[in-house]
Amino acid sequence: MPVAIPVPVPAAASATPVSIAAFCVLWSSAFAVAKLALADCPPLLLLMARFLLAGVLILGAAAILRMPWRLNRRDFAAFALLGVVNNALYLGLNYVGMRSISSGLSALIVSANPVLTAVLAAFCLGERMTWRKAAGLLLGFGGVAFIVDSRITDGIDSPSGIALTVGALVSVAGGTILFKLLSPNGGLWIGNGVQNLAGGLALVPLAFGLESVGDVVPGWRLFLALGYLALVVSVLAFLLWFQLLTERGATAASAYHFLMPPLGMLFGWLLLSERVAWPDLMGILPVAIGIYLVTRPTGRSNDGV
Repeated sequence: MPVAIPVPVPAAASATPVSIAAFCVLWSSAFAVAKLALADCPPLLLLMARFLLAGVLILGAAAILRMPWRLNRRDFAAFALLGVVNNALYLGLNYVGMRSISSGLSALIVSANPVLTAVLAAFCLGERMTWRKAAGLLLGFGGVAFIVDSRITDGIDSPSGIALTVGALVSVAGGTILFKLLSPNGGLWIGNGVQNLAGGLALVPLAFGLESVGDVVPGWRLFLALGYLALVVSVLAFLLWFQLLTERGATAASAYHFLMPPLGMLFGWLLLSERVAWPDLMGILPVAIGIYLVTRPTGRSNDGV
């Protein structure tokens, strides 16, 4: 299991209801904020800047606070690989897909992460798949599928954008399993810095090769969105996410992604005036029940909940 260095950062504390709620709000808000930023900047250039900025800030803070560097070569390589999968690949596909679908639908598709993660965790990590977990996952998946189907039927979102976002879903589920399999030591704070830096560097050739800097429209909206994505999401939200993975297990931690549809749609409505239809609201109920079933403690430490 990853070992968090006892330094005064959010990752050092145990996951609490407050930290879980903070993770869900911050993670879900990132979709709408990213959609705002994409209006002024191509997706890969935006992500490259976000990851490099976050990586430099995290590792710079570690140097200023004189945090011990406890990553060996294996741990460094593991965090770098996670940065490519969890940052560059997942969000690269997600951001490109979000150019043709709503931020709410993007959050919705990615919220199916627990279903794929639970199946992979049962095969790769030996986490128990109980009837209660299976029922909760099916309910969550059913709620997500119901909303996606209604939006495709109404012609609101692009099928190609949906396909790219499904690819992002596969990537983030794979990254979750990789984190648990590799279990890199050395501390989540410095590890997160390495991941962001690796993700940003991996995107450099793609961003400059496929996109044009001339398409960037500098302005307060872009700078505020980039600052929020780099500082609040890439730093704080990712630390909370890996803390949840460490303490709750891959299946239970991923189940919190089922909260992203209602929260993502709320932020899409607040920040982008995206439409929220009745089928969207109806699909949230089975999602909420699914979260409860998957994450409710059973008293067994190895149950993955």
